Amino acid sequence: MKIVAIISQKGGAGKTTLAVHLATAAASAGHATAIIDLDPQATAASWGDRRATGVPEVISGQATRLPALVNAARENGADFLVLDTAPNADQVVSLAARAADLVLIPCRPATFDLQAIETTLMLAKAAMKPAYVVLNAVPPRSAVGKEAADGLVAGGAKVAPHHLTHRVAFAHGVIDGRTAQEFEPQGKAAEEVEALYTWLCGTVGMPIHGHNRRVA
Repeated sequence: MKIVAIISQKGGAGKTTLAVHLATAAASAGHATAIIDLDPQATAASWGDRRATGVPEVISGQATRLPALVNAARENGADFLVLDTAPNADQVVSLAARAADLVLIPCRPATFDLQAIETTLMLAKAAMKPAYVVLNAVPPRSAVGKEAADGLVAGGAKVAPHHLTHRVAFAHGVIDGRTAQEFEPQGKAAEEVEALYTWLCGTVGMPIHGHNRRVA
């Protein structure tokens, strides 16, 4: 089972957006997938409640129960587990990062967000796990994303080679428990999620397609 922790000390960075889209991509590709929602706001869990398919499974849990939840997911045959964390919760973030094979740090390419990412990067480094910044809500047809990525790399951070652009499909898809790739399967947002998911699989050593592949 591969585990990805999505962390950010800043609210509004796009943690849950990243979590539900990557988890849905994995589930659609045939992996038994679950999201553990560690955020008291339970945004991912609410999305799961609205979702008609029940896949991926979304579990709302407290940080203190994380080891037990991870073990339960493994025993139940999960292939891929996404940990969606709360902002400004160092203990939760540290536990999630230590449990993960890979840490993803969503960040908007805005000055305040880029300035606030340093603490998150330090927490990921302390967990001694590979960590990548995923730029989120990047303005389309703008050099801002590349400039932000270049600045982060210059500061010593690793940046995922694929980002998520600010697109209507990301917002509209989740309203009724779907994702961008389900809301607009042939759209650019779906392409971005697929590219990021494919890169993720290669990074953690997980096959793109699982044994339970289904037609979306």
